[in-house]
Amino acid sequence: MIRKKRIFFLTCSLWCLGILWGFAQKKPNIVIIISDDHSYQTIGAYGGIGHTPNIDKIARNGATFHKAYVNNSICGPARAALLTGKYSHKNGFKDNGTSDFDFGQNLFVKELQKTGYKTAWVGKIHLGHQLQGFDYFDILDDQGHYFNPDFISAKGKTRVEGYVSDIVTDKAVTWLDDISREEPFCLVIGHKATHRTWMPHPQDFGKYDQDHFPLPSTFWDRYEGREAAQLQEMSIEKDMRMGYDLKMFESTEEMFKDGNFKRMNATQKKQYLDYYRPIYEELKKRNLSVKELAEWKYRRYMIDYLNTAASMDRNIGRVLDYLHDNKLEDNTMVIYLSDQGFYMGEHGWFDKRFMYEESFRTPLIISMPGVTPVNAQVNAQVINVDIAPTLLELAGIDVPEDMQGESFLDVLRHPNHSHRKTLYYHYYENGEHAVSPHFGVSDGRYKLIRFYKRVDAWELYDLKKDPQEMENLYSKKRYRKIVDKMKKKLEREIEKFDDQEAKEIFQHAET
Repeated sequence: MIRKKRIFFLTCSLWCLGILWGFAQKKPNIVIIISDDHSYQTIGAYGGIGHTPNIDKIARNGATFHKAYVNNSICGPARAALLTGKYSHKNGFKDNGTSDFDFGQNLFVKELQKTGYKTAWVGKIHLGHQLQGFDYFDILDDQGHYFNPDFISAKGKTRVEGYVSDIVTDKAVTWLDDISREEPFCLVIGHKATHRTWMPHPQDFGKYDQDHFPLPSTFWDRYEGREAAQLQEMSIEKDMRMGYDLKMFESTEEMFKDGNFKRMNATQKKQYLDYYRPIYEELKKRNLSVKELAEWKYRRYMIDYLNTAASMDRNIGRVLDYLHDNKLEDNTMVIYLSDQGFYMGEHGWFDKRFMYEESFRTPLIISMPGVTPVNAQVNAQVINVDIAPTLLELAGIDVPEDMQGESFLDVLRHPNHSHRKTLYYHYYENGEHAVSPHFGVSDGRYKLIRFYKRVDAWELYDLKKDPQEMENLYSKKRYRKIVDKMKKKLEREIEKFDDQEAKEIFQHAET
């Protein structure tokens, strides 16, 4: 009898251990929420001026990266880097205007699929619509629209009535409802918000109307010693459009000719008209000077942008609630990031593209119980090409040799650890907003940039003494040794990532 009891106890113990082992070995789920043009300066977790309670919730439960950067500060190339773990010159998608993304190349989601993951992308991807590597996709057509957007799935193109952040979230949650809980999943939710033209859900009108927005200290920057900055066309004062950007149309008829409003239904049109027309009528009475109007435009930009972010943040909360209610959060890594940074009036600008900090640096917040400590503040330097190998290591999958990113899973577990000593950047587009193509390197203290095509120039910044990057030190004699040291670092990065175009430009400049 005693022997039988021992055998029974041993059998039960082994069975229980088997169950526990099964749970321990269950591959983690992954939810990536990627916004568009959402600046770290406007996120609560970064001490920003925006109210983002749901993004902040991810931060409280996980790790906030204060030195996360992008390889190429523009929409499509940033998403291509996320998928491939490669720089633009290797994944083939250098800019939005002339590049076509090859979904036939290896992607981290394809590696996940090989080990049983169900994969999906819902919302904005901006890399075409011939997707591979996803069991399901339902994506915005090109940039997408805020109201009544067109979606493309395996079934074709369909227009969906409603507000884009709500619809993207509806589709993402529906997919989660439809898949089996027996298999791990990777879901990418691509938001259109907060992309220009910053159109919030009507329920968020007025949220920031009474808030005070201090004018950035560099708002009236005149770009001395920075030729590329002098030539840009992203000035709030000169380039932000009263109608297209700020909804300040001279007439109702003109307003509803605009492509963003044309697709609205009668109720949506009335809601926008009722909110924006009184603002325009009040503006006409004020007879502002050129300088006053520029500062007024900045304030209206901030209000629209933050209201649009609020509409998105509310929907991020819906996803977090879904994971909680369905008991998925304990085994799901949640990643929040933007495709790059964005200017919120610094240097007088909106938009992105430059290697300057506000554009180069992106929000990145990651949470997963058992991996990330709660409310961790991370100062390790990482770049967006590092995300793919990190996810593969998390899932226990070998990282393909051709991926140029480096996993920072160790940093997630130990937030005080370091990662990259240097960061490499290359922006190629030579059109929109008149930003000159450029590449460069940053070691966290100094940043060296090489502009070409539109502008043939070098720039050097001391980020410790000049974090706002106002003084180009490249031609200063006392920085000659720093320039030489940074050029060597840049040359090593060019070689490391095999950027032949940058190599040719660099070598030509040095001869």
